[in-house]
Amino acid sequence: MERILQPLIIGRVIGDVIDSYSPTVNMSVTYNSNTQVYNGHELYPSSITTKPKVLIPSADMRSFFTLIMIDPDSPGPSDPYLKERLHWIVTDIPGTTDATFGREVVSYEIPKPYIGIHRFVFVLFKQKGRQCVISTPISRDQFNTRKFAEANDLGLPVAAVYFNAQRETAARRS
Repeated sequence: MERILQPLIIGRVIGDVIDSYSPTVNMSVTYNSNTQVYNGHELYPSSITTKPKVLIPSADMRSFFTLIMIDPDSPGPSDPYLKERLHWIVTDIPGTTDATFGREVVSYEIPKPYIGIHRFVFVLFKQKGRQCVISTPISRDQFNTRKFAEANDLGLPVAAVYFNAQRETAARRS
């Protein structure tokens, strides 16, 4: 378990975005069929322009999950608890399937960091029941993962993974 959580601690995902948790589910995130997301690796925005495939292969098929994707490094207000930018919410994902089998509540937004290095974090929560009725955020800006999980009775995450990205110069794209 420490091997799984250590990159999330070093990358300040645990601390900045979520509290420490016990990973109980494997989650795999892949862009363009061949670009696997690994904690802390850098991906170029030009290589992640389509919605990723998010698999939950090891979960019980009677379990259902909520997935969120956020950017905790988005410029925002000085309050660190309102700094995240929401990129995606999918609920009611059956175990052993992928996010396409769930209900997209907030449509996917392509990562486009403008200044500096940004972390893009996928967080998976196990739902208490088959259908999760969530309070849809008013805005993508000023999102807070902890407050969202608490407001929707999701508890602690069961899986998380993140990648880094920064604005590409023309030289990097070619």
